[in-house]
Formats: sequence, structure tokens, C-alpha cells
Amino acid sequence: MAEVEIASPPAKAPVTEAPEETSTALTTTNNEAGAPAERKVKKIIRRKKRPARPQVDPSTLKSEPPPQTGTIFNIWYNKWSGGDREDKYLSKTAAAGRCNIANDTGYTKADKVTGSYFCLFFARGICPKGQECEYLHRLPGIHDMFNPNVDVFGRDKHSDYRDDMGGTGSFMRQNRTIYVGRIHASDDIEEIVARHFAEWGQVERIRVLNTRGVAFITYSNEANAQFAKEAMAHQSLDHNEILNVRWATADPNPMAQAREVRRIEEQAAEAVRRALPAEFVAEIEGRDPEARKRKRIEGGFGLAGYEAPDDIYFARGANAVNPAGRQGLELEEEQRLMLEADAYEQTEQKEESGGIFSSST
Repeated sequence: MAEVEIASPPAKAPVTEAPEETSTALTTTNNEAGAPAERKVKKIIRRKKRPARPQVDPSTLKSEPPPQTGTIFNIWYNKWSGGDREDKYLSKTAAAGRCNIANDTGYTKADKVTGSYFCLFFARGICPKGQECEYLHRLPGIHDMFNPNVDVFGRDKHSDYRDDMGGTGSFMRQNRTIYVGRIHASDDIEEIVARHFAEWGQVERIRVLNTRGVAFITYSNEANAQFAKEAMAHQSLDHNEILNVRWATADPNPMAQAREVRRIEEQAAEAVRRALPAEFVAEIEGRDPEARKRKRIEGGFGLAGYEAPDDIYFARGANAVNPAGRQGLELEEEQRLMLEADAYEQTEQKEESGGIFSSST
């Protein structure tokens, strides 16, 4: 017999089930067609205010009486009396320190008290207290308002200036100009003066007399002029000169006087603008084209070729010619008439009931 081989199927390899892997990763589905643009966020860095630093070491600070220039020493004013009005020795002595606004400015105890004055010794660069000082250690701003009888340092002003134009000044007029003498004459004297005095506030105008070594600096704010006068007294610029800083006298130039009058008028107009509504100010100044057109049409009150003046058109009251000026006032007038009529009726009733032959008898 022939042998028949029967091929057996190959044995199946054992199947091992792989363990299930669980993932905790979050998946997001985007239903939009394109990826949205990244949103730009502007980061605002707020710098913390720094405390004011002491300008001098308190241990080295000495209080010495001034040199004798008179016959009697006044302990209250810390000066000699009975001598010259101006101390010639002190006027030629350099200042003990100088204020550096960039490094010395900081907060003090006075920042928590409303209406605090500025530190006089800080302006002179010799304040030893730092953040413990009870006065402000910064430059005056336009929002720092004080009584006209005192300066920014809290010192009393007087009715007239001193003979040497020094001291705190006068409260009779607003002086924003200081006189600076003993400047070393050079070709770039204007640039030097502008660079040194611009540190104490916004300068409006500078006039320099090159041959005399004299400059007149006008600040936009009187408070900055007061601060600059004390900060630059007996200081030096780029050379070793000792400055003579005083208040400037009134400018006799008619153009300067007209400029000062115009500035005061602009300040008054700005105060009125802030007190009135913006729409009303725009209408008065003619900056609103619709208001100008409406005034041209309504200002004639039906009369051809007539245009009412501003005092008549903008008049407000129950008797105003302009109907817009009577809006809301007719009802008040009617109520007033009703009250007067009611009071008149009550008076008549009292007179009738108060007679000898009244109805009650």
C-alpha cells in the first residue's frame, strides 16, 4: 500500500492581549475653518514708588550761627540785625548742597496729608530726614494749589518786595520770573542756563544778557519759580561762579504786559470752559457746525435778514425771546401764579371771617 501523508495545519501562535492604555491628555476639537489669531496682550508695568532718600548724613549736619554782619542777633530769624540789608558774605558763599530731582525725589509722610507744603531743605539739597520728612520731596505740579499769602514752602509772603528782591516775595502780584546774576559769560550761555533751570519745571521763556552775565527765566507755574529760586540760590552752573538769584521786577515792556494780560484772560476762559457743559461751550464758541446753522436759522425769529445777538439768543429765563430759553420755565411760571392766586384767596377769606359782622357771629 502506498503511504498517504496528511498535512496538518500549522499550530496557531498564542495570542496575547495588549493591556489597555489610558491617557489623561485633553484634546480640543476646533470646529472653525482656520485657527484664530493670537490675541496680543499689552503688559503694563507699574513701578512702585520709592521712598525719599536723605540728602545729607544727619551726623555731619551742624547748625552754626551766621557770621556777624550786624549789632544784634535775632534768634527767631537766625540772622543779625542792625547791619546791611543784604549779607554780602553769604551771597558770595557757595551752597552746602544741591538737589538732584532724578535721585532725591520720593514719597514721605507728607504724601498722606492733603495740602502739605514742600520741603525747603529738600530744594536746597540738605534735607537729612528722607522718607521721615513731614514735607513733600518732589517738584510742584499744576495741581498743587496753595493760599496766595504763602509760598510752596509754607512761608508767609508780604505786601511788598524787599529792597534786594529776595525772600518769599509779594502776594500783590503773581511773579513767575526770577533774576539770575553772576553768570560766567561764554558763547553757549543760553544753552547752559536753559539746561540747568529746566530741571525745576516747565520753562516758558528765557532771556539772557550775554555781556552782563544776567538771565531772566520765566516758568509756566509760579510754584516752580519759587522752587527754582531756592534750589539755585548760591549754586554754580558749568563754571565755578556763585549765582545771585532774586525775584525779577515787573517788566516795563508793553508787549510783555499785554502778554501777561492775555495769559490771565486765557486762564479765566479755561476755568469757565471747565465749569460749563461741553455742548454749551462748543455752541458758544461756534465749533459745532450744526449749532451755527441752527443759530442762523432760529436767530432771525422769522424776520428776514435779522440775526439776534449772542446775549439775546443765549438768554435763559421765562421772558427770554428765544423759545429754547423758555423751555422748562413755563411750568414754573404757572406754578408760581397758582401759588400766588391761592395765597390771595386765603387772604381774602381771612379778611371776610375776621370782621365784626362775620358769618360766625
